[in-house]
Amino acid sequence: MASRAVTIGFRDTGRYLLLSLFALAVLVPFASIVTSSFNPPFSLIKGLQAPDPFTFESYINVWTTASFGRLLLTSLTVAAGVVPLAAVVSILAGFAIAHLQVFAGKFLLGLFVFGLVLPAELTIIPLYFNMRSVGLTDTMLGVILAETAAFVPFGVYWMHASFAGFPRELIEAARVDGASNFTILFRILLPLSRPSIVTMCVLFFMWSWNQFLLILILISSPANRTAPAALGFFVLAHTRDVAGLCAATILVILPILIVYLIFQRSFISGMLQGAVKA
Repeated sequence: MASRAVTIGFRDTGRYLLLSLFALAVLVPFASIVTSSFNPPFSLIKGLQAPDPFTFESYINVWTTASFGRLLLTSLTVAAGVVPLAAVVSILAGFAIAHLQVFAGKFLLGLFVFGLVLPAELTIIPLYFNMRSVGLTDTMLGVILAETAAFVPFGVYWMHASFAGFPRELIEAARVDGASNFTILFRILLPLSRPSIVTMCVLFFMWSWNQFLLILILISSPANRTAPAALGFFVLAHTRDVAGLCAATILVILPILIVYLIFQRSFISGMLQGAVKA
């Protein structure tokens, strides 16, 4: 027993050491970006060092010269349209395939899975011409619809797995009591699936916020670009201002960090719930 306890202790120590190394590999570069962003513009920066002097001048320059306030607002507008629309479609389709015995349900689920593994680069050019034919290029509505279509395959697969994991006896008992399909969905399944839904919505927000290629193809006007897409052009125009680049990067990733910290508990719970069901 003593030798087994020692073995388990060494195993746990090794796990913690490995996780600590992974954490350092992520946190050290991020800390370097944060500290560098508080240096004066065009200052010479060497790795992870304290800013000298400490100043917000780089953030002010980025916010005023590159109009990052407007860019962030555009990104938030797109995400605010994509997340609820993709979530509603995913929830309804996932529930229908899982519990309503729709015609060719497994085949439809297979099509969604195919859409999940289909490379985005393969569809981006036909998508552009389709959007241009209906006048939706260079518009936020076109971006919202395109991103929703890109995210729905994952959402349907995710919600189908979540809904299908509940006992059918629970659904049948509700139907015996006279509950309609909408009552079953909104009164029973949605409250029980809250962690999975929150996880899905957080992922949708992250994917929408970080979208680059789709914005680059569909949006031609600089005024309609989102923050991550504009960051790419900002990098090309300010290659020598390392502090400014770091400040712009922090502004772009800050909303994602805030959303994740707010929904951290539900996000992790949903990921674990999906792993157990899978």
